[in-house]
Amino acid sequence: MFGFRGQGKGLAVAAILFATCVSAKAGDVVYASLGDVARSPIGWVEFCADNPAECRGGATQPRDIVMSQTAWRDLVRVNKWVNESIKPMTDMDHWGVIEKWSLPTDGYGDCEDYVLLKRKMLMDAGWPREALLITVVRDKKGEGHAVLTVKTDKGEFVLDNQNESIVAWTETGYRFVKRQSQSDPNVWVSLGDNRPAVSTASSR
Repeated sequence: MFGFRGQGKGLAVAAILFATCVSAKAGDVVYASLGDVARSPIGWVEFCADNPAECRGGATQPRDIVMSQTAWRDLVRVNKWVNESIKPMTDMDHWGVIEKWSLPTDGYGDCEDYVLLKRKMLMDAGWPREALLITVVRDKKGEGHAVLTVKTDKGEFVLDNQNESIVAWTETGYRFVKRQSQSDPNVWVSLGDNRPAVSTASSR
């Protein structure tokens, strides 16, 4: 089982459900074309202000993971543990606000909170931040959603609280909107879909 390294047992989380949600807001996605710099999702700047260690920026060289059997097992374990351990809850129900990014230390969260925990656990295990990219997509219903894209020498794979399996990005059925730059976690780049997203959250 995974936990927060250096954070103590009090941050262990326990619950049972998968969740779906959104991280982009109406009007948030405003850019011209693939590769352009995009606005960060609503909630990211505030999360970084509260958790500076999670958002250390500065230019670095892009790095991809070598997808060994051990690395794949780590991804599967982290994805499964977080999906099974966090109970879905909208930010309005949880915090009384429309959007708030947070590490789900109390066992509740929405999609970006699942992503933040998966990213943290992998980074704490030694994975390079440059290969772990928070990504905003549109799901099969056309709703906004957040996933973790893992860049590897075998392609890009998606860790998703809506899917028990880790799949290649091309197999998700999602339309990709924007994600963190490999070279700076505080720079977001367009992936092509520039329609505004509507915020929702619900259990599977």
